[in-house]
Amino acid sequence: MTGNMIPTGARALCLLLGLLFSSATLAVIETYEFEDETLRTRFADLADELRCPKCQNQNIADSNAPIAADLRKQLHAQLHAGRSDQEIVEYMVSRYGEFVLYRPRVNSVTLVLWAAPAILLLLAVLVLRSSMRGRAPAAPGTLNPDEQAKLDALLAEDKEQS
Repeated sequence: MTGNMIPTGARALCLLLGLLFSSATLAVIETYEFEDETLRTRFADLADELRCPKCQNQNIADSNAPIAADLRKQLHAQLHAGRSDQEIVEYMVSRYGEFVLYRPRVNSVTLVLWAAPAILLLLAVLVLRSSMRGRAPAAPGTLNPDEQAKLDALLAEDKEQS
């Protein structure tokens, strides 16, 4: 050994753990002042319900994207302006579209999103049922007429050979 007493596997593990824990330092760190705990709770709830337009799979509370930071600032300002949750959601939807909601509302545009799981489940049941219909198992020990005829022919052939 040339002075390096740490095995390669241990170095790789240390590097991996270092990278894993260093990513926590990149998390969103913003502080907002609230008049009371109710506003803080509303902010947290709305930030969890609104999707980041850039990230697409993160809410604005967890996203580091600049647009998510802007949305958090807008949310904070609107809460302090005395707007209701519904008014804030309507503002965000009017500006960014239904996509900004993690749970889109049921309307003519989003009906397919809400109905798709049920439709797919129904189709799967119908396909399974139709594929099983033709394969109904016979009672043990019974043969269909074609099988019985083949068996009789084989037995007769066997008798002739004996």
